[in-house]
Amino acid sequence: MELRYSWPWVEAQVGDTIQGWNRCSTDSVPPLPRFTPHEQRTREKAYDQGLRSVEREARRIPRTKAERSSARSRIVDAFPPFAAVALGLAPEAVDLLTGTFLRAGTDLARWARGFDKELTVSDTIQACRNAWTACGLQALLGQPMQLTPSVAAYSMLYPYSDNHLDDPSLRNADKLLFSERFRGRLGGRRLPAGNRHEASVWAMVQLIEEQYPRERYPQVFDCLLAIHRAQEQSLVQLSSGTRSASPMDALELLRISCAKGGTSVLADGCLAQPWLTSEESRFAFEWGVLLQLGDDLQDVEEDLRRGSDTLFTRAASAGVPLDGLVVQLLNFSQRVADGMDRLPHGSEMLKDLLRMSWRSLILMAVANARQFFSGAFLAELETCSAFRFDFLRARNQNLAARESFYAVLFDAFVEAGEGTTCALPMPSIDARNLKLRQNSNSCIEPAMAGQASEGARVYSTL
Repeated sequence: MELRYSWPWVEAQVGDTIQGWNRCSTDSVPPLPRFTPHEQRTREKAYDQGLRSVEREARRIPRTKAERSSARSRIVDAFPPFAAVALGLAPEAVDLLTGTFLRAGTDLARWARGFDKELTVSDTIQACRNAWTACGLQALLGQPMQLTPSVAAYSMLYPYSDNHLDDPSLRNADKLLFSERFRGRLGGRRLPAGNRHEASVWAMVQLIEEQYPRERYPQVFDCLLAIHRAQEQSLVQLSSGTRSASPMDALELLRISCAKGGTSVLADGCLAQPWLTSEESRFAFEWGVLLQLGDDLQDVEEDLRRGSDTLFTRAASAGVPLDGLVVQLLNFSQRVADGMDRLPHGSEMLKDLLRMSWRSLILMAVANARQFFSGAFLAELETCSAFRFDFLRARNQNLAARESFYAVLFDAFVEAGEGTTCALPMPSIDARNLKLRQNSNSCIEPAMAGQASEGARVYSTL
C-alpha cells in the first residue's frame, strides 16, 4: 500500500525528527575531514585563480551569442582544475557537477525566463537550488537525473509564492486571499486566475497535474498541500520575533521549522519518484529539515534585523554562543548522511558530494557570522574547513558587494544556450481567461471568503 502524506503523517514525522535532533545534542564535533594551514592556503590560491578567471569573463560583458557561448566554454573549462585543488574533487565528481547539475540549472533558468521575463537572478537561483536537490534525489531513488516538467514547475512555485507573501507593498488582506486561493488550487479546485501572478502560479500547478494526474498520484498533491500548510504556519516566526508579540514556545518553534523544511524536500522526493518507501520518505523529510536549519543559520544576522524568530536568532538574542547548536547541526547532518547510506541507489561519489555540500553550508555560515561563536569553538571548527574562515568571509563580502557585476555574467551564461532544444513544455497564459480583479475581494468565491482558516489567523498577527 502506497504512503499518503496527510497532515497527521507530517506531524508524526516531525515528532520523530525532533527526537533525532535531540539525540544529536552532544559536546563534541563529529569526525570531519581536517586541514592544515598549508593545505588551506593551497586551496585558497586555487580558489582565487578560479575567481579571477570568472571575473575576467564578467568584465568582457559578452554581447553576441557566439561571445556568450565562448565565455561559457571558458568558464566550464576553468572549473576542473579549480575543483580538483580548491574543493578536492575527483574528475567523476567534476563531470557530475558540470555535465548534470550545471546543465539542469541552466536549462531551468532558460525555461523560466522564457516563461517570465521579469524573473530576477535571485529568483532564478532559488529555483535552481531546488531543482538540484530534486536531481540528487532522483539518483538516490534510482531514477535518471533530469529536469522534468513537474520538478521545473515546483522549483518555480515557491519563488513565486514566497516573494508575493514577502512583498511589503501588498496588503495583508491581499496576501491572505492569495494564500487561500493557492491552497484551493493545490487541492484541485479549478479557480480562474485573478491576475497575472496567479495565472503564473496556476500554470505551474497545471504542469505538475499533467505529469502526475491527481486520480493516479494523490500523494504528490498531499505533499504540495503539506508544504503550503507548513509555510502558512511558519509566518508566525516573523510575528513572534517582534517586541509586541508573545514569544513562541521553543518546541513549537522547532516543530514549525521541521515541518516547513521537511515537507519541502518530501515534495521533491515525490516528484522525483511518486511511490516512496517509508525509509525514502523519512530520508527526504530529514534532508529538508537539515537544509532548513542550515538556511536559518546562514540567515541569522538578517533574521535578527527583521525580527524573525528561529533557533539561532533566539540563542543569539539571549547572548548565548551558537557553538552548541552548530555542533548539534553537524551531528544531525551525519544522521541524515547515515539515512542516505541506507538507500540502495546513488553512487558513493554522489553521496560524498552531498555530504561535502552539507558541511560547506554550515561552515560557510559560521565563517560569515563569527561574532556569534566563542573563540575556542571557531579555532576548532576552522580546522574542519578547506578554507580559513577569514578568507571565506572576505570572499563572500567581495561577491556580495559586486552582485550586479556577476549578474551580468550569469545572464550571459544562461543565454549562451539559447536556441538549444528543451524537452520542457512551455506553459502559456491566455489573457482572455484572466478574471481581473476590480477590488481585492472580487475573485474570491463566497465560501472561501468566509473561511476562518489557519492562514487567516496567521496573517492577523502580522
